[in-house]
Amino acid sequence: MKNPVVRFAPSPTGYLHIGGARTALFNWLFARQNNGKFLLRIEDTDIERSKDEYVDQIKNALDWLGLDWNDEIVYQSQNNLKHQSVIEQLIKSGNAYKCFLTKTELDSLRDKAEKNKKIFRVPRTYRDFTEEQQKELISQGKSFTVRLKVPDGVTIFDDLVYGQIKVNNKDLDDFIIARSDGSPTYNFVVAVDDIEMKISHVIRGDDHIANTPKQILVYNSLNKNVPIFAHLPMILGSDKKRLSKRHAATNVQEYKDKGFTSDSILNYLSLLGWNPDSNEEIFSTEDLIKLFDFKQVQKKSAVFDEKKLLWISGQKMKEMTSKEIIKEIQLINNEWGKEHKNKFLEEVVSLIKERSKNLNDITEISRVFLHKEIDFFNEHKPMMAEQNNIQMLEDFINAVKIEDKWDKKMIEKVFDQIMNQHEVGLGKVMKPLRIAISGLSYGPGIFDMMVLLGKDLTIHRITSAINFYK
Repeated sequence: MKNPVVRFAPSPTGYLHIGGARTALFNWLFARQNNGKFLLRIEDTDIERSKDEYVDQIKNALDWLGLDWNDEIVYQSQNNLKHQSVIEQLIKSGNAYKCFLTKTELDSLRDKAEKNKKIFRVPRTYRDFTEEQQKELISQGKSFTVRLKVPDGVTIFDDLVYGQIKVNNKDLDDFIIARSDGSPTYNFVVAVDDIEMKISHVIRGDDHIANTPKQILVYNSLNKNVPIFAHLPMILGSDKKRLSKRHAATNVQEYKDKGFTSDSILNYLSLLGWNPDSNEEIFSTEDLIKLFDFKQVQKKSAVFDEKKLLWISGQKMKEMTSKEIIKEIQLINNEWGKEHKNKFLEEVVSLIKERSKNLNDITEISRVFLHKEIDFFNEHKPMMAEQNNIQMLEDFINAVKIEDKWDKKMIEKVFDQIMNQHEVGLGKVMKPLRIAISGLSYGPGIFDMMVLLGKDLTIHRITSAINFYK
């Protein structure tokens, strides 16, 4: 395990998926824990779907998450000459051959096998054709693919998560490593690129388990050392189906836009498949590097639960200092709080962070303190327009106007007066006053809010609410 070399190899056909981010995290943790290298390879051979904007977004997302990579980024498309060279090498060594079976022939044979209820196997018709025979077919204008010769026997590998896996080679066809247009196939180029990058451990989703035996056969045909494999459990939605947009946001950018910090995302992703030997669920990045262990990675699929993510994010908000939160918010929106002194902003954040689940909650509630005027909503009108509520608001203004002090103790005293005067409980006074001073039916403690807003602004807000709802 010392000095491992691992890689994260996304395809730039979309934004960085949350499942891809989990794979990147586990690779990164393993590399950092064992003084190894975490490399980034962009698998951009799908020319039609690959876009530069997705490459940029993947890099930006990894940067934001703090998953820094070593060395220069490897672009798979730039390795084409190497791929072609290795194909020729395998043909010359007799480990691969040109196959002239057409798609029509293969489809016909497949249909015949299905009708006879037999397992279809690609015939090895051209496996032992001589070079002269091949040249004759090419001269006739026949196209060909290149197939790897799958040897007899069994392919075995020890997976760090799934244990020993055996595949009987007779269950594998001589698989294509180059298509009829000459382009190499996925299982071939992945193995060649991993060899070139000297990858010691391949850590990826368990949907790749079926690909692993084929890739091992490529290694063996080139007489190269086979890396150690670790296949991670899939991430499912609440209905136990593969995570998609019908369940929740699926890419890292969406969660960044929702106001989650990178620390909370990393913490939550670490728990998708990894189960530490404790009841602890809140970890720093340093904790994760120290504690992560493949022995604790489960085979069972992980279920993505956005409520759990919100809980973890809320715990992270409580741990962060007000200064740290302000810095995070201003990285997203440098206009936030610009007209106010840092001391006041820290007081605002300190007051509201305990009840906030993410940065967006804080920016939403902080509007109450950062702007003189606020929005009042018609949905509150039926309750607020009741005569007793309007009267309580007016009585509250009259009571505080004659008070010299403006502190929590004085405000509590006035609340008691209003409760006795109108013969109601605390909630009946608190609800209309909260809506009047904030426009919201939720938020931090109302006494603390009023103290921070100040006497003049509190009176101004209540007066505005009376005019709006009366």
